[in-house]
Amino acid sequence: MISKLRGDRAAYDTIGRTYAGTRTPDRRIEHLIWRNFGDSQSVLNVGAGTGSYEPLDRTVVAIEPSMTMIAQRRVTSAPVVCGIGEALPFPEDSFDVAMAVLTVHHWTDQIKGLRELRRVASKRVVILTYDAEEADTFWLVRDYLPSNARIDRTSLPKLDVYHSVFPNCTVQPVPIPHDCQDGFLCAFWKRPDAYLSPTVQAGISSFSVIPEKEVEHGLAALEADLKSGRWAARNQELASLRDKDFGYRLIVAETG
Repeated sequence: MISKLRGDRAAYDTIGRTYAGTRTPDRRIEHLIWRNFGDSQSVLNVGAGTGSYEPLDRTVVAIEPSMTMIAQRRVTSAPVVCGIGEALPFPEDSFDVAMAVLTVHHWTDQIKGLRELRRVASKRVVILTYDAEEADTFWLVRDYLPSNARIDRTSLPKLDVYHSVFPNCTVQPVPIPHDCQDGFLCAFWKRPDAYLSPTVQAGISSFSVIPEKEVEHGLAALEADLKSGRWAARNQELASLRDKDFGYRLIVAETG
């Protein structure tokens, strides 16, 4: 089950060039993540990217495979090691908490990576991920980019995998705010025009793995539906919502 997305980490040296600008942390999601750290004092951020969601009040070490992403980290960011989640260069129980935010789907050996998180975290593992079984519920995928659902189902572990690796874990829904500041795939669910922006597309890895012709056709159809009013009519139930569950999940596992 190695998709193009998972099998090519080097792709982030290309598609990750604008992440510092488009993938800024959303404070509401950040709060959901941080509140699960408890009284932990040390945190390892695996697949850290440009440093989003790293807590400021604890000792943090980051690990990230892409030098393009590392280069976008702020001077004040936590120290970073170039490496991969499946082979963390740290002894057992090196940190109180290991965190991984929207990165598991990029790992080549997900089971090994999850076990590595458990190995280095003495208290807890906190993972923000996506339940691929919910992929078809998002209008962009359902109506315009259907291949994304298939890609998600081959690149994301099912939730029972987390339960098998972490016997003591909970799965928490993460509703996405209507004005989400972190530009991941479902962030613009109430701002459909945003998906027509090349800058927004560059910050969403899905656009790099969906067949190019499907992206072109799908976005042309979206643009036409926005102009005609068909999108608004088809998605009128979204108008009154301020947040919505699209399948993002916070996995919190006790390791101590």
